[in-house]
Amino acid sequence: MSDKSANPTNAYTVPSVSITTARTGVSSKANALGMRAMQERAYAKRGEQYLLIKSPPASGKSRALMFIALDKLNNQGLKQAIVVVPERSIGSSFADEPLSQFGFTWDWKVAPQWNLCNAPGADDVKVDKSKVKAVGEYLAGTDTVLVCTHATFRFAVEELGIQAFDNRLIAIDEFHHVSSNPDNKLGSQLGAFITRDKVHMVAMTGSYFRGDSEAVLAPGDEARFETVTYTYYEQLNGYQWLKSLDIGYFFYTGPYVDAVGKVLDPALKTIVHIPNVNARESLKDKQREVDEIMHGMGEWKGIDPATGFHLVLARDGRTLKVADLVDDSDQAKRSRILTALKDPAQKNNRDHVDVIIALGMAKEGFDWIWCEHALTIGYRSSLTEIVQIIGRATRDAEGKERSRFTNLIAEPTADQTAVAEAVNDMLKAISASLLMEQVLAPRYEFTPKNMGPKDGFDYGDDGYKNGGHNVGVNKDTGQIHVEINGLSTPQTPEATRICKEDLNEVVTSFLQDKTTLERGLFDKENTLPEELTQLRMGKIVRERYPDLSDTDQEAIRQHAIAAMNITQQAKLALSMADANGGDMPQGSTALIDGVRKFVNVRDLDIDLIDRINPFDAAYAVLAKAMDEKSLRQVQAAIAAKKVSIPEEEARDLSKRALQFKNERGRLPDINSADAWEKRMAEGVAAFARYRAQAKASQVQGEPSNG
Repeated sequence: MSDKSANPTNAYTVPSVSITTARTGVSSKANALGMRAMQERAYAKRGEQYLLIKSPPASGKSRALMFIALDKLNNQGLKQAIVVVPERSIGSSFADEPLSQFGFTWDWKVAPQWNLCNAPGADDVKVDKSKVKAVGEYLAGTDTVLVCTHATFRFAVEELGIQAFDNRLIAIDEFHHVSSNPDNKLGSQLGAFITRDKVHMVAMTGSYFRGDSEAVLAPGDEARFETVTYTYYEQLNGYQWLKSLDIGYFFYTGPYVDAVGKVLDPALKTIVHIPNVNARESLKDKQREVDEIMHGMGEWKGIDPATGFHLVLARDGRTLKVADLVDDSDQAKRSRILTALKDPAQKNNRDHVDVIIALGMAKEGFDWIWCEHALTIGYRSSLTEIVQIIGRATRDAEGKERSRFTNLIAEPTADQTAVAEAVNDMLKAISASLLMEQVLAPRYEFTPKNMGPKDGFDYGDDGYKNGGHNVGVNKDTGQIHVEINGLSTPQTPEATRICKEDLNEVVTSFLQDKTTLERGLFDKENTLPEELTQLRMGKIVRERYPDLSDTDQEAIRQHAIAAMNITQQAKLALSMADANGGDMPQGSTALIDGVRKFVNVRDLDIDLIDRINPFDAAYAVLAKAMDEKSLRQVQAAIAAKKVSIPEEEARDLSKRALQFKNERGRLPDINSADAWEKRMAEGVAAFARYRAQAKASQVQGEPSNG
């Protein structure tokens, strides 16, 4: 992973995250049953009643479900399989597949009347109850597979009751749409199914985190699922053609349509997602925006009558085919464009279309393998949506060696009154970039020092050394084994699972914490790293896993902050080597080399990791990219918001102070030269004041909030 300039002609382009892959071809190689690597891994768990598949876009989740469902129908005694997708267009992913041609025992078949995604009528039961009626007829019949939308399924469960689905497989695609919030009907229904325990369930998602702070499932329900994880790193590393993915953001001033021309290369197959008409970046005339984007590409020459694509003569003499998915004024025209984009005869034709301009479409489940550049204007309401958009550009296709994601973000200006909004957008963009760095990195296996080598890991030319700085790599999975002094180890199976499977979800919650981002990025001088790594991350872990012991919560906190800080420090080590003219690791081992470079110069210790600001590397990039005056303005705005120690933070500092006392035999000294020790002492004093205030309120008969 390294820093690259997304567009060297523009001074405001932030160097992007870049992953370079090994191109092993493993992702697309099939075994004797016709299964690719991820599908084979999922199929090995086909006997599980509750199965959660976490796997990137384009890794083959749809077909993995077909293999598992057919085994459950033919070998495990289930009556029927119901596949539930978020929107009708994704239903085509579960069309008939002749799996036996590739070595599997059975073929996947969906009778036309049971693919309700193709049926006419709306999914809203208030408009059309025919689909709910169809689900009832299907359950009463003998056909084995039904495909419907999340909405149709919700209404059918409300109408028919959960008992009607006993002894059946329920497969939920794009599972991140579910939420444990009681207001999320599908989430509540799935909880009821799990409580009744009469169905099998397969949940599939390419991004197992939501754009809000809601969990996907209640912890008790989630613990019932066996997880199959296939990482972005494994997926991209196993491609045949795509060898690098760049992720960056671009700050602009003025109308965004002027900035698009600076980052949109007409030679690249591109999806442009324009902002919602209510967004701050919007010009409030979506069709004018589309017209200006096309004008920036060249001279408009008309519309292809067969496809509905605009024809634009580019400056290099090529005629670009541009699909406008924004204009919804003529449904017949829009339908013609969508049909042309989905034409199976054109799937492998690179020249079928050049640029797609969309507003609410061409995101989740949209399959255009030739897309090389996903260009998004403005922040998106969720990290999940950004990951899904990036997934449009990460398909493998012949001759496609590089792809990129660019997020255009309005830079705060001195005369701008809505500075807070601009800062919020910046934070979301940076958060997404940091998250993708974590998602794209190999998974870590952390152990305390001198626990010995792990099977399947290569520790370099000199091998594993007791007392040495050991970093091992599993070449099959890309996992990195790192030893850390003083590392707490999880004590229960659930905490062990979280440390192995869910660290990215914990890091996601950390990155979605606005206060953490603001302080870590823009108030570095007044914010101690431990306030972020220990207090903020500790609070997030406690809230996310309230039923775990203090010991397990601390182990998860340490593992999560280690995963984030080691990735960031590896990136910083590479960047510094490049800036100083040193040897810059290249190729698919760049991040691993960066980890080794960071680890080898230090005796890695959890206390050291806790004393690193997780946003150091991001700030180093930001400082190069933003106008210095704007950067100072943002820093001043954030610093001005700083308040005295809140009660909850004072309580957390007091707990850390107690740990300090247990380890050193004394309480932290408020006059200490060590900034973190001083901060803990300040927290103890502040918490004592809060307690005293609470007691005084009780004495006076006032309600206490303590």
